[in-house]
Amino acid sequence: MTLEQHISQVLKERYDLEVSVELQETRKEFDGDHTLVVFPFLRAAKGKPEEVASTIGQDLKDRGAIKEFNVVKGFLNMVMDQNVFTDEFKAFCESNNLGLPAAGSKGKYIVEYSSPNTNKPLHLGHIRNNLLGSSVAKILETNGVDVTKVQIINDRGIHICKSMLAWQEHGNGETPESTGLKGDHLVGKYYVKFDQVYKAEIKTLIDGGMDEEQAKKQAPSLVKAQEMLLKWEQGDSATISLWETMNGWVYEGFNTTYEKLGVSFDKNYYESQTYVLGKDDVLKGLEQGIFYQKEDGSVWIDLEGEGLDHKLVLRKDGTSVYMTQDIGTAIQRFKDFEAKGMTYVVGNEQDYHFKVLFIILKKLGYEWANSLHHLSYGMVDLPSGKMKSREGTVVDADDLIDSMVADAGAISKELGKIEGMDEAEQQALFHTLGLGALKYFILKVDPKKRMLFNPAESIDFTGNTGPFIQYTYARIQSLQRKGPEGLSFDWNTLATNSEELTLMKAILAYPSTVAQAAEALSPAVLANYTYDLVKKYNGFYQNNSILNAESDERIAFRLLLSKKVGEVIASSMNCLGIQVPNRM
Repeated sequence: MTLEQHISQVLKERYDLEVSVELQETRKEFDGDHTLVVFPFLRAAKGKPEEVASTIGQDLKDRGAIKEFNVVKGFLNMVMDQNVFTDEFKAFCESNNLGLPAAGSKGKYIVEYSSPNTNKPLHLGHIRNNLLGSSVAKILETNGVDVTKVQIINDRGIHICKSMLAWQEHGNGETPESTGLKGDHLVGKYYVKFDQVYKAEIKTLIDGGMDEEQAKKQAPSLVKAQEMLLKWEQGDSATISLWETMNGWVYEGFNTTYEKLGVSFDKNYYESQTYVLGKDDVLKGLEQGIFYQKEDGSVWIDLEGEGLDHKLVLRKDGTSVYMTQDIGTAIQRFKDFEAKGMTYVVGNEQDYHFKVLFIILKKLGYEWANSLHHLSYGMVDLPSGKMKSREGTVVDADDLIDSMVADAGAISKELGKIEGMDEAEQQALFHTLGLGALKYFILKVDPKKRMLFNPAESIDFTGNTGPFIQYTYARIQSLQRKGPEGLSFDWNTLATNSEELTLMKAILAYPSTVAQAAEALSPAVLANYTYDLVKKYNGFYQNNSILNAESDERIAFRLLLSKKVGEVIASSMNCLGIQVPNRM
């Protein structure tokens, strides 16, 4: 039986409790391998935490399930017999999937991320969003979930018309082909141009005696952009044609960036199509008394009972607001995919919006609304400060990726990591290291935290970085190539030293760490586990000879141990969207 099964039996026999048991890894400052928190059992046990923990520990020791135990308040720290880990590691090595759940065994789930506007290229903020969303999807898949990756492209509205108007008036027919610019960069150029012209017009109006607020509303460029939006909404053929052309440029540009980043989507939704969704659902909710109508005809929901305020869901003219669209789009997605839950990867400035959205969907009676999550992440700052799209001061995603690859190449050459590689192999390695550095540096940070991205720190080959982990993986692959073939050892007589045992324990923690990362929707959990594993392996590597060990059996075991470390690194890094090189 597993330790969890032993504990379940003890709880049933002694306290008549039938509960699922979850164990934690014992904290480093205490002696033990696994820890059981006994507080949930105190009511049934009718005892103090220390007494209940000691009783359970003694029962487990008497059954031979554990070797020793100690109690710290309500925490039972259990020391396992080495043979338990040897048996578990043997089973782990004989399994085909690193002890992970079968693909698709845990139902269907939706992850939404990226969701850009089509008036500008992707920037550093989008990179964090895409990396988080793509990684969360991969982690869930690795944990046995059938994931559908979606995005909603914000392809309509006044901001789109600003780029269109500026290109129409100042573009002189420029195209991505004629300029050599990526389509999203070209359109973004004219979004910046609009802002420059608009600010100059405001200044002229103010200089002519108009107050600032009035000038902002009456500046000719804004008035024209608003007129263009009206024409779009009325289906004007010339406006729609220009909109389709410029959005087409942007989509091609986005896809190039997505390919560089290694992210993808199973389905794209477009706001130009989804903005009509949700209205019928709101009107149905109005009939049911979930919403109420004001005298001017606008429709609202009262959320004071939930500690919030009143929220508009339909304007007085019957048109939708963003909340209406998000209600309808969520309902449509669950019709499309019959999923059991969904995560929205969106910055923390939208915390309130999603809190309201989820409450409304629950009130509308959708059971799946209880399984909606907002992965609220912090913004990304740079050593040079914040980014502003309108002023053209953003850190462009393509430029950042290219610079990371270039930096990886320069450092690799300097450190002599490319010896014996041809040009194609070198470029592939530089790309792998550059993207690995970028992705790992961003994903190792708890998503909820605001972060400072420092490219120079991320590309370091030592410390908690992607290249450090990638180099360890390459070292393991080199060992495997050099190792003699045909060696074996006997599991029944295997004795391990403390560092080998530490590595075995770390490897065996991989499936539960994947589950923990999936539960928390946090790639940082997996990133930091991988770094700890790599540190332990490097300590083992420094202190234990592998290819020149004292016996063939010891060489065979240490090569197997190294191989499994490499497999876990590769799987974990794949969850982060990071490739690992076979040679460095």
